[in-house]
Amino acid sequence: MATYDMSNIEMINTMAGSQHIYNAIRRVPRHIQKSILISTLMLSDLLMIALAGLVAYWIRFSLSLSIFQLDVVPSPNYYQRMAFAFILVTLSIFYASGLYNQRKILGGTREYEIVFRSTSLGLLLVIVASFLFPNVVLARGWILLLWVLSFVFVSLERFAIRRVVYWMRKQGYLVACAVIIGANKEGYALANQLMKWETSGLYIVGFVDQKSAIGEQKYSNLVNLGNSEQLDDIIERFGVEELILVSSALSREEIVALYKEYGLRENLNLRLSSGLFELVTTRVEVGDILNAPLVRVNKVQLTGLDRALKFILDYTLILSAMLFIVPLLLLICILIKLDSPGPIIHRRKVMGKSHKEFYAYKFRTMYTNGDEILDAHPGLKEKLERDHKLKEDPRITRVGKFLRQSSLDEIPQLWNVIKREMSVVGPRMITNSEMEMYKEWGINLLTVNPGITGLWQVSGRSDTTYEERVQLDMEYIRTWTIWSDLYILWLTIPAILKQRGAY
Repeated sequence: MATYDMSNIEMINTMAGSQHIYNAIRRVPRHIQKSILISTLMLSDLLMIALAGLVAYWIRFSLSLSIFQLDVVPSPNYYQRMAFAFILVTLSIFYASGLYNQRKILGGTREYEIVFRSTSLGLLLVIVASFLFPNVVLARGWILLLWVLSFVFVSLERFAIRRVVYWMRKQGYLVACAVIIGANKEGYALANQLMKWETSGLYIVGFVDQKSAIGEQKYSNLVNLGNSEQLDDIIERFGVEELILVSSALSREEIVALYKEYGLRENLNLRLSSGLFELVTTRVEVGDILNAPLVRVNKVQLTGLDRALKFILDYTLILSAMLFIVPLLLLICILIKLDSPGPIIHRRKVMGKSHKEFYAYKFRTMYTNGDEILDAHPGLKEKLERDHKLKEDPRITRVGKFLRQSSLDEIPQLWNVIKREMSVVGPRMITNSEMEMYKEWGINLLTVNPGITGLWQVSGRSDTTYEERVQLDMEYIRTWTIWSDLYILWLTIPAILKQRGAY
């Protein structure tokens, strides 16, 4: 194996803000950190389900006693034993569902789905047991409360733990050192995605590339650490636990050789990119047909229950909003008319699902002679054509500025939601001309309805670059669940109040 001095490379990749992360990773072995995390999750889940049993008993019997004047209260010891049995069953289901799997824990909104399914299965088993064993007599109200409260308490507990873990990852704990093998466009895109999210749990120490010189800067502050012949030294020097193979940068023979050499090593994981990073933003699964390994690309199409849930969410929000916003709509209409001449509603032709164009509605926030105003400011016009946004836009009216900062200008888009052209949550809408900015990503953007709010809305809005906006839209499409929609709605409220990037 070739020997060489890596001290300069180590200094480059651990300087500035990432130094404390690198030091923390080296200070505490990651397998010990993960063991502590999993133990904490198991103990916390146990305590939350036990608390759910106690609260369910109190609501069903103690509270009902004072409200409904019940004469008989069942022994708490009996229900404690039943709650203990439910805890054992539910924790076993959690384990079988992967909630304590080191590679699956802290999976974002999908974690809540697993918790819901697991607690529901636990409820079903309790009901079946009550039918099979006549001596097991349980109040239906207690069973129902136990199920609901278990889901709520465990979800809140896991949300809190995830927040703590995300903070710890920013400090360098619960993070694995990784190298990207292959320094091409796809490799840079992967590095950008992983470096942008400090909570990903991966710390990229650099690239390994056959065609580049050692120490050559490749992307951001990342350099080439060496070639595949020097990979053993790199793994030992940096404590690497993750090897990310960029399939579009490697030959089939190179990938097979790397797998044979490193695929079965203890405490070392291999991850192979699909090779379609720029085109595939949908879910990718690896399966087999007649024992032939194949990558399956799942289409992002809401069908069945998913479509029904999103439909229910949209129309529930619309009906709820209508009860409160009618007086506000009248007030906004009056203010727009008093502020400047012109129509109240502005419509813009945008691209919808399956390339269908439609008119999206907004309250007018600009003067009607906006083009003339912009012509008088050639510098601003050039900036608008380049960035598709202006922080200080002279075309915006006084009322329009307030409407944009508060996002009230988007209220008329509820009509687009009613017409099924938009959804309350989704990727940001774009015009046909903006499709060019999305390049190879554009085809995926039009697989779902655009939304009034979305990841872009809660991640800085206009303060984000156009490339970041594209990536956020692709992230939403790739990882969509009904839980992610609810989470984005939850984050939308503080995003509007802070007015970050609203102009």
